[in-house]
Amino acid sequence: MAAARGWLRKVAAVAGALPGGGGPGRAPGPAPDTAAPATAALYVHWPYCRKRCSYCNFNTYVVPAVDEAAVRACLVREAQTLLRLSQVHSVTSVFFGGGTPSLASPGTVAAVLEAVAGAAHLPAGAEVTLEANPSSTSASALDGFRAAGVNRLSIGVQSLDDAELRMLGREHTAAEARKAVEAARGLFPGRTSIDLLFGLPGQSRDAWAQRLEATLRLCDDHISLYQLTLERGTALAAQVRGGALPAPPQDLLADMYQTARNVLVAAGFRHYEVSNFARKGALSTHNLSYWRAEQYIGVGPGAHGRFVLRAEGGCSREARVQTLEPVAWMREVQSQGHGTRSRAVLSPLEQLEELLTLGLRMDEGITHERWGHFSPQLSLQAVFGEPGEARALQQEGWLVLDSGGLRCTWAGLAVLDSLLPDLLWQLQRVLGAARRPPRGAAGERAGGGARGL
Repeated sequence: MAAARGWLRKVAAVAGALPGGGGPGRAPGPAPDTAAPATAALYVHWPYCRKRCSYCNFNTYVVPAVDEAAVRACLVREAQTLLRLSQVHSVTSVFFGGGTPSLASPGTVAAVLEAVAGAAHLPAGAEVTLEANPSSTSASALDGFRAAGVNRLSIGVQSLDDAELRMLGREHTAAEARKAVEAARGLFPGRTSIDLLFGLPGQSRDAWAQRLEATLRLCDDHISLYQLTLERGTALAAQVRGGALPAPPQDLLADMYQTARNVLVAAGFRHYEVSNFARKGALSTHNLSYWRAEQYIGVGPGAHGRFVLRAEGGCSREARVQTLEPVAWMREVQSQGHGTRSRAVLSPLEQLEELLTLGLRMDEGITHERWGHFSPQLSLQAVFGEPGEARALQQEGWLVLDSGGLRCTWAGLAVLDSLLPDLLWQLQRVLGAARRPPRGAAGERAGGGARGL
């Protein structure tokens, strides 16, 4: 889930840099979301940690004590309110992220799930994931979470080397991580995922290869690999900027990513998303909801959501962000039932930008059917099959457009960030041209015009 939140920030930055596009006239925009079944995934944010890691810039808080009963009551109430506003009839998955949600009690998880089941249909066997740190995953705690309704665990191992863990500011040791994963696999067999970081300051290619070998001996059927990002304002970024730690070169990072893919694919893992690998069908149902641009509801401080407010007569998807700071968020929930700090209706272009940017992260890409839900009058072929940037990327071997839809080749997936600006520009240009009224008898050719900077 951490990667999904970070990528949505990138989507907003890329999309926000594009011109608004479009003139008067009818738009070949997305089909109203009201035509689709009212289903959604649900994300629940637990904002507290015992310690802030040296690389972390997420919305997390270290406090002397947590009033868990008050937080629980507010999570329950906000979940009920947002489910009512969305008129969602079925919740497809629930993900407890953070922060460190394994610091919450199983009773809090059970209360939220009970509220969800009371406000909407929560199918038996629906994926319910809990993010956990090895330092807060005793066998008894995990057993309690399983009894509360959790059926999938995502463990933040990050490294299996004690020196690297100390540099990252993690609480646990490599031995504790192994013990936690083994305990989790005993309780959640086939549904235990581990997170691993690469590209750490001073990390060599050989050291990374050794970490991968150790991971394969330990892991279950799902692994999330994230390249370490040195975020502004973090302790680790300051150490690198000050020269205390070396910044890894870009060519080494690319080699590490390629090595990881080769090793994991050879071990039977499907590289189904830029950062995620699964075997035996153990894909993350919840995260697929983000990448497939399905509805999702965010509950808790700083949580994001994308859904239609059907209770208010809405027919277009809204982007919502909950109040960041927990105490302020709780005051708002207690007074008005939810702590939404900002909400904005997404334009047709913005919805397609998110679909494109997130969908191309998957090996399946964007199917014609999924694109057609958001753009029933302007097909994938019409946008990306004509001469332009996308055609050039296909000819260069980065992109594929065929009967299955639009997707990256493996080579393209590895450099997706560098492909997206051209694709987003072509989308904006074609959609803008399609929105303009005809000019004279000849009209205007979609996709025409020169690229501006």
